[in-house]
Amino acid sequence: MARKSAGILLFRIKSEIEVFLVHPGGPFFAKKDLGSWSIPKGEFDHTETAIEAAKREFEEETGKVIEGEFIELKPITQKSGKVVYAWAVKGDIDAENIVSNTFEMVWPPNSGKMKEFPENDKGKWFTLYEAKIKINERQIPLLNELNTLI
Repeated sequence: MARKSAGILLFRIKSEIEVFLVHPGGPFFAKKDLGSWSIPKGEFDHTETAIEAAKREFEEETGKVIEGEFIELKPITQKSGKVVYAWAVKGDIDAENIVSNTFEMVWPPNSGKMKEFPENDKGKWFTLYEAKIKINERQIPLLNELNTLI
């Protein structure tokens, strides 16, 4: 059975539609930008629904509780085969002040030393045009669908 993930595509309307994306933390993404950003999302199992997981993951990855009208988007499949369920929600948060949960890994490699990293090291608002350049390419359909709905 394919792994599954759920997330929130937060958007606001200024002079045009803007979306909130997060950049993964840790040493593997430290110098990566284009194609590395994502909607806040994470894995879930049978103990919660996809929408419950999406809300939980948003809070874990930003430190912010999200409320509003949740618009279900069509699921997408990442290169890994993971299915991502997503909801668009109109809202606004201070992208400069997100607080993400953390993970531990051995770093540097083969050192035997555990180091803690934020799951996401930053968040930022992007226009749809900018977001299509920054986001993981498999998540672009989420942006396209949002654009047709708004």
